[in-house]
Amino acid sequence: MKPPTPEFTSAFLSPRIRITNGQVTKQTFKHLQFLPAAFVVLSAAVFGAAQESSGIKHNTRPEAAIPAATPAPLKKIENDSARFSYEFTKPEFYVRHIRIEHDANGRGVIKFERLHDEMIYEEPLELSPAAWTRISGFWQALRFLDSEENYQSDRQYAHLGTMRLRMERDSRQRTAEFNWTNNKDAFSLANEYRRVADQAILVFDISVAREVQPLNAPKLMEEFELQLKRNGLSDPRQLVPLLKDISTDEHLPLIARNHALRLIKKIEK
Repeated sequence: MKPPTPEFTSAFLSPRIRITNGQVTKQTFKHLQFLPAAFVVLSAAVFGAAQESSGIKHNTRPEAAIPAATPAPLKKIENDSARFSYEFTKPEFYVRHIRIEHDANGRGVIKFERLHDEMIYEEPLELSPAAWTRISGFWQALRFLDSEENYQSDRQYAHLGTMRLRMERDSRQRTAEFNWTNNKDAFSLANEYRRVADQAILVFDISVAREVQPLNAPKLMEEFELQLKRNGLSDPRQLVPLLKDISTDEHLPLIARNHALRLIKKIEK
């Protein structure tokens, strides 16, 4: 039986864009606060979420384990030195590499790479309170630093890509790698990061379109709606201010502005 595609995808700050001799380049940062990057650049991916681009088909996945119920969030600890990271790699996917790193407050960066593109895109990331509540709860449920559990299932699904979860606190650190897992909390955690990544990449693409490719805006609004229907975004309400800006941006086609208004209504209803 072929399983349904697990859904994944944080708010993104505006991308830094540089135009030199007619060429648009994305400015990257040299410093990463290693935590464990809101990748935000699938979609930060759980079980090799299907990548989509021109000429690239969705990848199918085995049936997912039933997601665990969202656990209670970690209590905020002052001066918590914990650092968390999520990484997804699949060279054949359109978004072939994603890395999300953040601290105990959900602030960090996301990096991603795309097929046939040597550029590494890197942006600041801040998880919404709702997203961080879910993510921190799954880290807590796993007791990640205290556990030695191997999350990789007996069955291998290498064609879906490889995921890595990493946590550091003081002198302790641990990394877990898998392409498929039957552990419900590990599955749900990877899925949440994938949604963070998908949301961040979508926001990045919208930002670029507003700066230099306004005719791409209608297509991106369609992608936004598709992700919304699939529950593929980390926190759609986090993007309402962006949609409001789009709805009044006269540089964008009217069809895109009107679509943004319809999306706001769907999110807020």
